Amino acid sequence: MTVNGILWKLRTGAPWRDLPERYGLWQSVYDRFRRWQADGTWARLPEHVQVRDDVVGAVEWTVSVDSTVVRAHQHAAGAPKRGLRRPLLRPVRHSAAPADD
Repeated sequence: MTVNGILWKLRTGAPWRDLPERYGLWQSVYDRFRRWQADGTWARLPEHVQVRDDVVGAVEWTVSVDSTVVRAHQHAAGAPKRGLRRPLLRPVRHSAAPADD
């Protein structure tokens, strides 16, 4: 049931603590996930599946190259950043006497 619990977590994106009880204690499932991550099981899994499917002819090796160019905004392209420009506050001048009208 541990594998099903890990797959449920990865599929839903839910926190480990929200793992349904039918998969066992969330801490146990999490520990197994971390052990498999540490020993490289998760890294080897896609390669194993790909080799297995290629042997039976289930993989179609099609390469697609896209030469689309997407321009980035100047701030995303490494342009120098400027400080925030704030309007200069002009000092308020008060006259000594009120204006005569």
